[in-house]
Amino acid sequence: CNKQVSTNRLINPTFIPMTESTTSKDPSTDPPPEKKAKNMFEQAPEEQWPEAWLMPEGECEDQKATNKREPNVPISAADMKKLGICYWKMDADKYEYPTKAIPYDPKDAVDPNLTQLRDDRGYSYADIITVHPDHLPGFDDKIKAFFEEHIHDAEEIRYILGGSGYFDVRSLDDKWIRVHVKKGDLMTLPEGIYHRFTCDDKDLIHAMRLFVGQPVWTPFNRPCDEHESRKKYVTEVGPTTVADEKKED
Repeated sequence: CNKQVSTNRLINPTFIPMTESTTSKDPSTDPPPEKKAKNMFEQAPEEQWPEAWLMPEGECEDQKATNKREPNVPISAADMKKLGICYWKMDADKYEYPTKAIPYDPKDAVDPNLTQLRDDRGYSYADIITVHPDHLPGFDDKIKAFFEEHIHDAEEIRYILGGSGYFDVRSLDDKWIRVHVKKGDLMTLPEGIYHRFTCDDKDLIHAMRLFVGQPVWTPFNRPCDEHESRKKYVTEVGPTTVADEKKED
């Protein structure tokens, strides 16, 4: 005899006949739905990273000068990444920020990329400062203090809103690398890295500082190799310090 075809199948091409396995299946055993990957604000391509170079050996006589070797020894973005540095290129010309705001609520940011980065990395605090003789009392003393080699016990985040300056960081073999930051640069230095900062010869830098949780700006001047943040950095990145080289000798 001819087998009768269900009208459901003819009317609804997606109809699936009920079977014992489908009727008795426990919904609690279904695998959880896949979560969509979060869209992160990606770091800038390497060709957009700020210019960096190896500084001459010895004391730095003029901290605001370029202080390049002859011939110049450039440092690549790949080399900076090995030190734990991160970098994003921002559009600082498109948005306005106050000369000074302590604090500045990062939720007030209207730049969608800054908002995305804030959410990606959990930055809950921000302030805005202008390092310039007219806006920073005791400018000369502050600049000298910024240039003392030190570490922090948290990541250091700087978004350059205007002006320019230099971040100097120690290479893996304990030499100074100078990074020239300018308007639109947002750079992070990892917890525990030896570094220092100075304005360049223009004596002006307008910057936003961001922080996870309550800000603690305490610098720990070198030597502080026994500090937990320094030991953490050495464990994760593994630089060879001058002290290590002497031990090897």
